[in-house]
Amino acid sequence: MNVSDVPVELISTDHRFVSLKTLTGILVDLKYEGVDNFAGYPLYENIDCSWLHHEAARGLNIASDFLKKFDDQCSILVLDALRPQRVQESIWRQIHGTHLEDYFADPIKGSIHSYGMAVDVTLVDRFSCQFDMGSNFDQMDELSHPSLEGKHFEEGRLTSKHLSNRKLLRSAMTFGGFRGITTEWWHFDFGDRTIIRAMYPRVV
Repeated sequence: MNVSDVPVELISTDHRFVSLKTLTGILVDLKYEGVDNFAGYPLYENIDCSWLHHEAARGLNIASDFLKKFDDQCSILVLDALRPQRVQESIWRQIHGTHLEDYFADPIKGSIHSYGMAVDVTLVDRFSCQFDMGSNFDQMDELSHPSLEGKHFEEGRLTSKHLSNRKLLRSAMTFGGFRGITTEWWHFDFGDRTIIRAMYPRVV
């Protein structure tokens, strides 16, 4: 463990991190706490992962405020936030050598989730029903790739509604200071990955 590492059991005492439960207007349903995820079983057993670094938490609030001004009937739903290094290592042992390696950071390099500086999110309406994004969260195939949306639209695999829903999510998150990635419509980083890995505390 590095000097800057923070055990997840002590995160509630670290002022650099903010509980998602304290964020107004943000809904939370961490999929890795239950069985509705790629693994099919809880990955966050007996640990509280409903946290973000305070900078990312502030950005998420800004994104939520932007969204409410655009459409006060929809909200951001957080599907994953903090992912401790120990969990990332466990996931990597399961998926190493499979195509799923393209969707998870090698723990040697480090996941931005482990710094509380990344979120997986979607949008829900006033009835808490998730917007149709054309593929599910953690659907780890090309239909989830933002970089291929034009191709999938031309092929009829994504509709204009799917694209407008994804665009709305990206617009809100970008306004909040987040950056999306090319392979997952739901994933957003807050800040430069190289700087985060070098300068920010990692949760283990």
